[in-house]
Amino acid sequence: MAEPRFLHTMIRVGDLERSIEFYTKHLGMKELRRNDVPDGKYTLAFVGYGDEKSSAVIELTYNYGVDKYEPGTAFGHLAIGVPDIYATCEALRKGGARITREPGPVKFGTTVIAFVEDPDGYKIELIERK
Repeated sequence: MAEPRFLHTMIRVGDLERSIEFYTKHLGMKELRRNDVPDGKYTLAFVGYGDEKSSAVIELTYNYGVDKYEPGTAFGHLAIGVPDIYATCEALRKGGARITREPGPVKFGTTVIAFVEDPDGYKIELIERK
């Protein structure tokens, strides 16, 4: 029997192509696979940094005809490690992404973080990992 492991996080998106572009172009992920289910009126796209057999990924779910979601107050954020947080934020900003917390140390700590929003308003914490 295989060991348990984290597979993916699913988020609902209002424009699948816009979201795929954000995660691939701006955050450097790859679109790994896509599954269109016309009878169910939804499409799933999986994006990530590595193969699903060994890496956790993000499942982007587009429900036909729904162009906006409210993330709500229960969801916190996704977290991505980056080697140079200042360069990453500058590239994201130049690409039109919204930086909601500029890079800097966490309160009462030394870890350097920043926050960016994806096109649907989901928060992504960037954590500098040298």
